[in-house]
Amino acid sequence: MLMKKILIFSFLLTSCHLFAQDSLKTFNYSRNQITTTGMKVLGSWAVANIGVGAAGWANSKGGTNKYFYQMTTIWGAANLGAALLGYTGTRNNGNQSSRAADVLKAQKKIEKIFLINGGLDIAYIGTGIYLTHRGNSRNSDQLKGYGPAVIAQGVFLLLFDGTMYSTHRHEGNKLRQFLEKNPVTFNGKTVGLIYHL
Repeated sequence: MLMKKILIFSFLLTSCHLFAQDSLKTFNYSRNQITTTGMKVLGSWAVANIGVGAAGWANSKGGTNKYFYQMTTIWGAANLGAALLGYTGTRNNGNQSSRAADVLKAQKKIEKIFLINGGLDIAYIGTGIYLTHRGNSRNSDQLKGYGPAVIAQGVFLLLFDGTMYSTHRHEGNKLRQFLEKNPVTFNGKTVGLIYHL
């Protein structure tokens, strides 16, 4: 009788472990896919900015247009670098841990990154507005060209980071709900129980 209970408990524990492991791997995969797609969008925006910016810069006769396209090209290069770093970083995360604590930590980290980026985007928009105002008061073509370019980049990045944060937050909420419903964890060596106070 005792042996039967031990076997049933072992079977249930193993079943919970396998289910949780597969589900946590799915959450890791989903997070990486969302980020990879986002980096492709950012990279495409960057390449378009480099192309349009470089063509406009080369063909401008000076004035505010020259500086608008110049700043657009610079931002395009910076965005392309960020997209490449993000893409390769996500691609290198293929064998992430399937421990509940590690998956939750990675989820919180990616949400925090895009939330902080959203705050920076608002600062970019504010900086662009300041440059435009300063350019108008000093009659500076450079500042009058840089300002709108920075505003345009800030607006796009705010939409991008807001969308990425919202999407990751949605996935994170599903993960948190999953962990609340499946409190038994097993990493191959130890059994854990998540208990919420």
